[in-house]
Amino acid sequence: MSPPQPRPGLLTIAPYVGGESSIPGLTRVVKLSSNESPFGPSPRAIEACRRAAQNLHRYPDGSSRLLREAIGRRHGLDPARLVCGSGSDELLGLLCHAYAGSGDEVIHTGHGFLMYGIFTRSAGAIEVVAPETDLRVDVDAILAAVTPRTRVVFLANPGNPTGTCLPAAEVRRLRGGLPESVLLVIDAAYAEYVTRADYSPGVDLVDAGANTVMTRTFSKIYGLGGLRLGWAYCPPAVADVLNRARSPFNVNAVAQAAGTAAIEDVAFMERAQAHNSRWLPLLSARLTAAGLGVTDSVANFVLARFPTDDPARGADAADRLLQSRGLIVRRVASYGLPDALRITIGLDEDMTAVADALTEFMA
Repeated sequence: MSPPQPRPGLLTIAPYVGGESSIPGLTRVVKLSSNESPFGPSPRAIEACRRAAQNLHRYPDGSSRLLREAIGRRHGLDPARLVCGSGSDELLGLLCHAYAGSGDEVIHTGHGFLMYGIFTRSAGAIEVVAPETDLRVDVDAILAAVTPRTRVVFLANPGNPTGTCLPAAEVRRLRGGLPESVLLVIDAAYAEYVTRADYSPGVDLVDAGANTVMTRTFSKIYGLGGLRLGWAYCPPAVADVLNRARSPFNVNAVAQAAGTAAIEDVAFMERAQAHNSRWLPLLSARLTAAGLGVTDSVANFVLARFPTDDPARGADAADRLLQSRGLIVRRVASYGLPDALRITIGLDEDMTAVADALTEFMA
């Protein structure tokens, strides 16, 4: 008899590998590889964790009611249409498994979040990649990829690892060009960092119909990546599906308490926004002056592109130099960008160190 076998295709999936967090031989490193907030979580969130720890023997609220109500107050949304998850990753996966299956097609763009493809294949569906143009989402390419078998379209806006942004008018054009039966999932993990007037995270499209979902995360600007917490704003019918598909206690009690406190500490979040708005153009300008190609990022990271004609001045060599100085950034060859490094906006001294090192490297 043969041992149990997984569904065909599962063993072809390359597991997701997160950003590095350590360097052999170094005890102090600066981690700029995972787009984490340099300020960490709000002190209010930390205190909420301490209080919640007194009741770890109790099951959490299965509906995350207090957290959903806090999110609703902050963003002016109906809590009944919010679903919380163990990171927005969990919700993206649930949406894929709920709305796509064997023989169905799921579309994402060429440099979209790697988990879109992993979730698609784990659901037994067919991954369809729409090419980007100059590291930007191409709405026409997505629409050209749609077939009668298309069930879901994943759109990262802003994009990761590119940092580029699709204006609200283009997202509306995408939604208008998709069949009514196709679910558009707008992954707005970096929405809080965007200052462009022509950007929308997608609330308007969710409110406009029954076929668009917006997902958000507490892992970035709120500094709660270690607790795994995200949320989705959905049409009522989609919220009902997610609540049927998710685990009964999918968000732990500590994460619920911390998220509720974090989203209510507006001043702390605004401090992180202001720091990012100051350093994003500064770092971009310094890297550009050093001779690197830099995308017009609106998120909390920059994508720096290195020469490809000389390995000694390429992305891998630059990464080795940075690591020798205790600076960890993200290689993005797995995203089809072997010539690039993604650099998270960190503290003042971290940004100065990175910019100085890469200026020296390129010189």
